[in-house]
Amino acid sequence: MLWFTEYYKGEGMELQGTGLSMKVKSSKYLKTPYQELLLLETEDWGKVLVLDGAVQTTERDEFIYHEMISHPALFTFPRQVEKVLVIGGGDGGTVREVLKHQPKEVVMVEIDREVVEICKKEFPSISKGLGDERVKLTFGDGREFVKDKEAEFDLIIVDCSDPVGPSVVLYQEDFYRDCFKALKEDGIFVTQSESPFAQNRVHRQVVRELEKVFPIVRPYLAFIPTYPSGMWSFTIGSKKLDPLGVAPSALGKLYRELVEREGALKYYNPEVHYGAFAIPNFVYREE
Repeated sequence: MLWFTEYYKGEGMELQGTGLSMKVKSSKYLKTPYQELLLLETEDWGKVLVLDGAVQTTERDEFIYHEMISHPALFTFPRQVEKVLVIGGGDGGTVREVLKHQPKEVVMVEIDREVVEICKKEFPSISKGLGDERVKLTFGDGREFVKDKEAEFDLIIVDCSDPVGPSVVLYQEDFYRDCFKALKEDGIFVTQSESPFAQNRVHRQVVRELEKVFPIVRPYLAFIPTYPSGMWSFTIGSKKLDPLGVAPSALGKLYRELVEREGALKYYNPEVHYGAFAIPNFVYREE
């Protein structure tokens, strides 16, 4: 019997003696120019993508992460979103969800070409949007990509891994300022911002850095079983639009229209939209 265990470790990780184990049927290992990649076929979670020892996505619970990094921001817009930038997101799940809002163009910038190619082959239900004619796929450094952009994107989504290796620069104030400049007048930025329970220091740092740049900053939660502690966060930085300022009637109408057009979502709904922004007291309590 083969088991894989992700031991929680890394920058700002409060849980040092904890891990997640899963029974494995088969495994494949690959070292890319940027990271170590492990593809697992598991008993309970289907296929699992692991990068540098950390679970990135599983067939069973991927919908939670991808719906929640995408829809809260997208449903905040009172207008049609035209151009979206996704930084990272090599498995394609975020692009899949963004396309449900019928943008004219989605630009995805991923540093590791091999991750994308493997996900196209091994996770077709997640990566299926990458072949859409509206998607422009670029391989390179997302940090460098946004530096010369100005008022170009309605929405920027940073779907990155933990703040180690090539993702470190995506957690810094200078990067957030470049993203602010690359957004349109009413643009929105959203990033995954780690576990408020297992990586509280990193989560709070992301929020603090975004508050230096954006006038509206809203962290929010989702519960993802295969991520450290199960409690995961995302944070929105917005120039004008407040996700908590969306009228329930307007959100309900937009949600129903999307479901009628694209089919039912599995996690996100209008009630989750508002409730996700309720943050427990301990997260920002100073020790």
